[in-house]
Amino acid sequence: MAEKDSNSNCRIVSLAWPCVKKKVECVGSAFLRYYNIKCHGDDPSFTESKSHEKAEEIVFDDDVEYLRSLDPKEWKSQDHYAVLGMKELRYEATDDDIKRAYRQKVLKHHPDKRKAQGEDIRSDDDYFTCITKAYEILGTPVKRRSYDSVDHTVDDTIPSTAEIKKEGFFEVVSKHFESNARWSEKKNVPLLGDENSSREQVERFYAFWYEFESWREFSYLDEEEKEKGADREERRWIEKQNKAARAKLKKEEMARLRSLVDLAYTYDPRIQRFKQEDKDKKLAAKKARQDAVQAKKAEEERIMKEALLAKQKAEEAERARLDAARAEREIQKKNLRKERKALRDLCKANNYYAQGEDQTVTHMAAVEKICEVMKLTELQDFMKELGINGRIAFVKTVQETEEKLEAERKALFDTKKQDEQKIKKDAVLRTPVEWTVEMTQMLIKAVNLFPAGTNQRWEVVANFLNQHCTFIDDKRLSAKEVLNKAKDLQSSDFSKSSLKKAANEEAFDQFEKEKKKISNHVDNTGISKSDKLVNGTTTAEIKPEEKPWTKTEQELLEQAIKTFPVNTSERWEKISDCIPNRSKKDCMKRYKELVELVKAKKQAANLSK
Repeated sequence: MAEKDSNSNCRIVSLAWPCVKKKVECVGSAFLRYYNIKCHGDDPSFTESKSHEKAEEIVFDDDVEYLRSLDPKEWKSQDHYAVLGMKELRYEATDDDIKRAYRQKVLKHHPDKRKAQGEDIRSDDDYFTCITKAYEILGTPVKRRSYDSVDHTVDDTIPSTAEIKKEGFFEVVSKHFESNARWSEKKNVPLLGDENSSREQVERFYAFWYEFESWREFSYLDEEEKEKGADREERRWIEKQNKAARAKLKKEEMARLRSLVDLAYTYDPRIQRFKQEDKDKKLAAKKARQDAVQAKKAEEERIMKEALLAKQKAEEAERARLDAARAEREIQKKNLRKERKALRDLCKANNYYAQGEDQTVTHMAAVEKICEVMKLTELQDFMKELGINGRIAFVKTVQETEEKLEAERKALFDTKKQDEQKIKKDAVLRTPVEWTVEMTQMLIKAVNLFPAGTNQRWEVVANFLNQHCTFIDDKRLSAKEVLNKAKDLQSSDFSKSSLKKAANEEAFDQFEKEKKKISNHVDNTGISKSDKLVNGTTTAEIKPEEKPWTKTEQELLEQAIKTFPVNTSERWEKISDCIPNRSKKDCMKRYKELVELVKAKKQAANLSK
């Protein structure tokens, strides 16, 4: 929908579809209209009244002398706002203001108007061209933005340190940020604030300006216009030069803004206060940590002092106890010496309860033994018994003492003998085993039977050797000894060893024996002489009794079955090699018997349920 402005004969376009999102520039009538609709709704009376009030307030300057001094060829250096009489409004002027100003200039300075008034008009060099050019620049949003970016009234200076110290930080710096806030791509630009601004507001302010996004661009200062290029290549070259110049000016502009922000951040009293507060807080935290460390150290020293004091008290108590025990022992020793002396005197007074000179000497020695063996209480009891029973008690005590001494001597002798036997046995066990040819061959066989990957391989090999080899003094091989011997055999040159020769000879002898056994007494009919007839049947047809499986053979069979799984090639040959005097057929038959036995037990258990 549209309405007609009575003053300017121009149409004011209002929003017909508020739900449609459209990018609106923050300058001109479009923005003001959008703002009014948002604040006051779609009220045409409000919009119309406001436009009338503003039209009455704004007075456009008409500096004829300035207009006549303009050169149409130098239109790029002219002040377009001054040409249209808006020298004071400048970037705050709306699109309606520009249209009304242009209309007034046209009505007054159009060449036809002036020619009708008798003025001499220069058709090729008239200043009205400058008015038309000014409206062309300011009436187009993109060109107006380009011109506003390089407006000569824009303050691009940065305040000095002396100025800040003289006039005050907030008075000087705030106006610079307010003037530069117009370049922001984002709206709601945060203000500098004052001395009482919170830390959050200050941090948000500097975060915004350190990441400031400016729409300011410098295409108005292009030295050459792309449209003036003679061909496409020249126009491309002109565009490239213009872009480089704009990028350079944009970089300088961002550096200027960054310098302004750095200067403000450096001299901002709030930042200094915040830094001092943070520093004080860190110092307070550091002091608190130091106080905590000192308190902990003092507490540890106190605990150490208390522990030292307690230790001293315990040592003093221990010394007192030792002194008391020492004094008690001295008293006991003194009493013991006294009792021994009393016993000796009593025995001497009674002639040592002897019936002859030979017995006297024996009893004297017995008295000394009794004095050495008996304790204080025993001596006291013995003295009482002597006083009652006399010789009988003395003889009885002498016999008991002798028996006791003899038992102690025997126990000491047995202990000493056991220690000697243990030392001898340990010496035998520590003596390295002398490996015979038979043991070495058995080791080679065991290593082949239990290949690498067998669970606890060397313990299994050692058990195999201990079961199949004979040792002196019941010595047994350990896994470590077997492993060392295997490494020794592996590192040595087996081809030069006599072990190979002995093994070959033994294998050949075994082959000869088996060959002789097979070919022994075979007649032409194919029946050997040893297979004599028994009741019309050869002995070869008589099946020998099967040898029962021993516990050792059963354990070897179970170990071999675990060692060689089902997917092992020639499994039953390897299993039979692990069990002496058992063939492959015997091992397979025994395995089937065990399987049938397990199945029968499972069936019996199922039936019992």
